[in-house]
Amino acid sequence: MDIDTNDGTTDGPETNAPDEGAKRIDAADVDPAAAARGGVYALAATLFDEPSKSLHRRLRAGEVDAACRELVEASGLDVEPPDLTVADDHETLCARFNDLFTVGYAEYEDRSDGSLDSSGPPVSLYETSYRPEASWNDVNLDLARAYDHFGLEVDRSVRDNHDYLPYQLEFAGYLARREAESSTDAARARLDFHDRHLHVVAGGVAERIAEEPGTALYGDLAAFLDRFVAADQTDLAGRFEGGDG
Repeated sequence: MDIDTNDGTTDGPETNAPDEGAKRIDAADVDPAAAARGGVYALAATLFDEPSKSLHRRLRAGEVDAACRELVEASGLDVEPPDLTVADDHETLCARFNDLFTVGYAEYEDRSDGSLDSSGPPVSLYETSYRPEASWNDVNLDLARAYDHFGLEVDRSVRDNHDYLPYQLEFAGYLARREAESSTDAARARLDFHDRHLHVVAGGVAERIAEEPGTALYGDLAAFLDRFVAADQTDLAGRFEGGDG
C-alpha cells in the first residue's frame, strides 16, 4: 500500500530507516507546523487501510487519538481533531472497514471514459468515483506524473490505482515533510495537489460516509480529513495566491 521512491526506499506510513550516510537535518531548520501536517496525512493514510491487530491495540489504548491531537495542535490549523478511540474488538473494526470500503462489486466498463458498473462498496476510496466529468485515464495519469515528478511511484507489488485515497494521503504527507525541510516547491506542489485531487476525494468520502449508519471511527475520521484538507488548502492558498483555496 506504499508509494515507493525510485531508489528502492519506501515512503509512507512505514518508511525504511535512512542510510547511515544520509544527510542529517538540524531540528532548528525544520518547520514544525509543516512536519505536523505531514504526520497527520501519514496517520490518515494508515487509518484508511484495513486495521492490523497492532493498530487496533493502539486505537483501543488511546495512543492514536493522543498522537493525532498532538499533531493537529502543532499543525497551526484551526481544526477540531477527531475522536480516534474505539470500543470495537479487532474483528468488529475490520468488519466496519470492509462493509464501508471493500464489500461489493465494481468493474470499469470503459476505462477511457470512466464508465463504471458498480454495486458497492457504499463508500469508494478512489477519486475517480467522485469525478464523473473526468476520465479514469486522465485522473490516474495526472497523479502518476505528479508522483513521478518527485521520484515516487506506486508499489508495483500491490498494483492499486494511483487515485486510491491512502496513496494520495501518503503523497500529501511526503510533500508536507519536504516543505518542513524548507522546500517551497513542495509546498506549492501540495497546494496544486489539493486543488486538482485531494480535496475532491476527501470531500466525496466525507459526504458519502455521512449517509451511512454505524460508521463510528471512520465517520469521525472522514469528516476530520475533509476539514483538515480544506484548512491546509486555504492556508497554502493564502500564502502563495493571497486568497482562499
